[in-house]
Amino acid sequence: MLRVDPAAPSAEALAEAAEALRAGALVAFPTETVYGLGADARSAPAVGRIFTAKSRPDDNPLIVHIESLAAAETVAAWVPPLARQLAGRWWPGPLTLVLEADPSMPAETTGGLSTVAVRVPAHPVALALLRTVEIPVAAPSANRSGRPSPTTAQHVLDDLGDTVDLVIDGGECSVGVESTVVDARGEQPIVLREGAVTREHLGLGSDGRELDEREAARSPGTRYRHYAPACRVELVPTGDGPGRATHLAQRGTAVGLIGFTPAPAPVHTIAVVRSVDDLARRLYGALRDAEEAGVDVVVVEAVPERGIGRAVMDRLRRAAAGDGSPSAGLSAPP
Repeated sequence: MLRVDPAAPSAEALAEAAEALRAGALVAFPTETVYGLGADARSAPAVGRIFTAKSRPDDNPLIVHIESLAAAETVAAWVPPLARQLAGRWWPGPLTLVLEADPSMPAETTGGLSTVAVRVPAHPVALALLRTVEIPVAAPSANRSGRPSPTTAQHVLDDLGDTVDLVIDGGECSVGVESTVVDARGEQPIVLREGAVTREHLGLGSDGRELDEREAARSPGTRYRHYAPACRVELVPTGDGPGRATHLAQRGTAVGLIGFTPAPAPVHTIAVVRSVDDLARRLYGALRDAEEAGVDVVVVEAVPERGIGRAVMDRLRRAAAGDGSPSAGLSAPP
């Protein structure tokens, strides 16, 4: 593991990581959202190693990380006005834009699609690495497919171990949920995946329309099992967490709680959060902590579906469904 100052990584560390990426290695690095598992986006063999390490379906597209809007022109066939407008407002930041792919991009990177997903991350380590390496870096979340995404370097090691050639430890991620993915090829943005750049930020209505299968396929994190820990996840309305967890514990279930109020023993209170943003930042780590606690089920309190709360609930529903479906509803209180 290569530990760096999250705010000012050393030139020596960046040079070591950049050399590894250019040589076809896998390098895990922090972004403001989650840790990414990076490889040279132009190299089919290097990108293929990402899919092997993650056990990731090969038709699931990757996000290509670049260091500037100008660099988007090296991976996209063209950058339309809407994309330039959104990038000017939100890059660097947790917004991924889906564009028409340049023909040179390997099918492994695009998931066999005609489109490519690109973003400029805001984390100082990620941005400095991209500026040092001077190549586009394909980087999905650095975890086994279907697992909660990693928000610390230790999470990466726990999931992927020595299948990663180099892990850069830049501390804990500040946002905690993956980037918003927007199809920016037309005149209006189409949100394919919810994230920290919200519909409100984009000037869209709070209620998104249901995506069809073709639209969903353009974004990672929308079709396959995602975000699920080894224990069962049960969603309950805000305020019902302690009561539901206590009810399950009284029936002999080993139960954990993630919510706004702790519960008495024998419930394992995994995390007490202060706000929706706090839950977003801590969510994946808390789900992993529930595993470590050995609980059979972790009860999680729902949050209002506005702003980043929409992204949090999207991840929780998929984790609760167990198969990646967004159809899991809230459990009734006991």
